[in-house]
Amino acid sequence: MRARITAVAAHLPERTVTSAEVEARVAAESAGYRPHPTIVERMTGIRARHVMRDDEQASDLAVAAARRVLAERAVAPAGVDLLVFGSASQDLIEPATAHIVAAKLGAACPVFDVKNACNSFLNGLQMADALIRTGQHERVLVCTGESPSRAIRWNVRDRAQFVDAFAGYTLSDGGAAMLVEAAPDGGIFYRDFAAVSSAWQVGTLPAGGSMHPRDPDYTYFSGDGRRLKDAFVANGPEIFTTALEKTGLTWDDFAVVAVHQVTLPYLEVLRSILGIPADRLVVTLPEHGNVASASLPLQIATARAQGRCGPGDRVALIGLAGGVSLGVMFAEL
Repeated sequence: MRARITAVAAHLPERTVTSAEVEARVAAESAGYRPHPTIVERMTGIRARHVMRDDEQASDLAVAAARRVLAERAVAPAGVDLLVFGSASQDLIEPATAHIVAAKLGAACPVFDVKNACNSFLNGLQMADALIRTGQHERVLVCTGESPSRAIRWNVRDRAQFVDAFAGYTLSDGGAAMLVEAAPDGGIFYRDFAAVSSAWQVGTLPAGGSMHPRDPDYTYFSGDGRRLKDAFVANGPEIFTTALEKTGLTWDDFAVVAVHQVTLPYLEVLRSILGIPADRLVVTLPEHGNVASASLPLQIATARAQGRCGPGDRVALIGLAGGVSLGVMFAEL
C-alpha cells in the first residue's frame, strides 16, 4: 500500500502583530535599547505574524486544524487509528502533547509526539508513511500546533542580545494537520532525510531540559540565522538535487514546491541554489511569518485553496530546520 495525503488544513490565530509593533514592544520593554526602525521587515520580509490568545495552547491550534481535515473527509475521530503530533512546541514537558490533542478531539487511538524543530511535521509525515506502507496503520492524523510567541525575548539588554533574539521576531503561531491514508496508488513516492548535528547550537530553546531545567533566562528562543544559512549552503543542496536525479523529475513536474520559510532573503537563496522556478513556490511568509513546522502544510493548504494543486498533482516538500536537519518528500495528492 501507498500512503496518500487525502486532506490538509491550517489554522492561524486571528490576532496579528506587525513588524513595526514588534519593534515598538522591544523598545517599550527594554531599558534604553531601541531597534533601528523597520529593521525587522527589512531583514526578513515579514510584515505580520499570528499570535494566539492567552487562554490557548499549542494543542488547541492543532485541534482546530485537525477538525477541518476530518470534516473534509467525513471521518470521525474514532476513525483515526494513529495520531502523530509533530511540532517544535508542546503544551507540557510530559505527557506527549499528542495525548492532549487526542483528548480534545475525542480520539482513542495510539498517539506519540515527534520533535525535530521546524522539520517536526515533515518527520511526522515520514512516520505516517512508513507505518502505513508496512501495514501497521491505515489512517494516520499528523498535526502540529506551534506557539513560539511565548518564547520571544522582549526585554533586550543591548544590540548583541537583540541579534541573538532576532530569529524569534520572525516566529508566528499556527496549527496544521494532514490526514494520511492507505491507498493502492499515488501518495508519497520519495523521501530522504539528513542532518548536520554538529550545528545543533544554531537555534535553541534550552529551558526545561536537563541542561537548564528552571532558569527563566533560558525560556527565550536563541538563534543564528546566518550560521543556519551557511550550514545549508555547505551541506544541504545535495539531498534535494539527488531526489530529482533518482526520480527523473524536474521542479517543473510539480504543481507546488513547498519550502520551509524563515525569511524572504533566505528563501531566495534556497530557491536560487536549488533552481526552483519562482512560480512553483507558495510564499506565505510576508503575511503569516515563520510558523515553524506548520510552514509546509500551510503552503499546501494555501495552494489547494487557490486552486494551484489538487488530486493527481505532484507536490514537493522541502524541510529545513535548526539542528541542522534537512528533508525532502515527493507526493502525488
